[in-house]
Amino acid sequence: MMQAMIFAAGLGTRLKPLTDTMPKALVSVGGEPLLKRVIHNLSVAGVDRIVVNVHHFAQQIIDYLKENDNFGLDIRISDESAGLLETGGGIKHAAPLFAPDAPILIHNVDILSNVDLRHFYQRAGGLLKTDGLANATADAPDASVGAVADVPDALLLVSQRKTQRYLLFDDTMRLVGWTNIATGEVKTPYPDLDPKACRMYAFAGIHALSPRMLPLMQQFPDRFSIIDFYLQTCATHRIEGFAKDDLQLMDIGKLDTLAQAEEFLVKVKSPSQPSPSGRA
Repeated sequence: MMQAMIFAAGLGTRLKPLTDTMPKALVSVGGEPLLKRVIHNLSVAGVDRIVVNVHHFAQQIIDYLKENDNFGLDIRISDESAGLLETGGGIKHAAPLFAPDAPILIHNVDILSNVDLRHFYQRAGGLLKTDGLANATADAPDASVGAVADVPDALLLVSQRKTQRYLLFDDTMRLVGWTNIATGEVKTPYPDLDPKACRMYAFAGIHALSPRMLPLMQQFPDRFSIIDFYLQTCATHRIEGFAKDDLQLMDIGKLDTLAQAEEFLVKVKSPSQPSPSGRA
């Protein structure tokens, strides 16, 4: 099977006043709610099960999915109404809802991109039983290397966009740290790490996590960042970055980006547009 999680619990404060009366996930972009767009793209990729976490106007999301019969998918709700758990805590809280034998493709609800999610899932070790794929190379993305042991413990989509906060990778694209170039702050399990000697990429809000990493989260508090989790485990586990050369990505985080989103959707030419079925 192929499974995913959509982060839809956020307050959406940068999208006020729209999010004063609705969750960010139901804000419309190009005539369709963000949540519907992500669900559609995951479905096209072959996802069977989707976990959606909810907090801000949680019932609106629950009702929306029910009204649309979960778009014909196995969609499960991870309820964070009692309090936001951040990205890592959200995954930990949702752990019982996942199948134990398939990577979890994690997607922020406010991200639009031209990423081939099925290919990304394959690179993370998904679909091994059906496609015989493991950790394929960039030159031959569909080539099988045959061994499940070769797949990463987590695969992070990254880009070269300008920001203040960067993930740090070695020459093999294994995660080794994080830095804020504005403040000089560095987070790494390696005491002698030189950020200038590392490859620097921005996190793109899409990643895949092996279910074998879920038990490690029990050592963490209920609320924590998934990036902090990756940084604390990258010395002992294979946390890798995947830089898509022609990546086109948009974070629908602010009101001014909504006006640009429709043009962006035309530019990325996604595999297909959301079907007319279901309510907007």
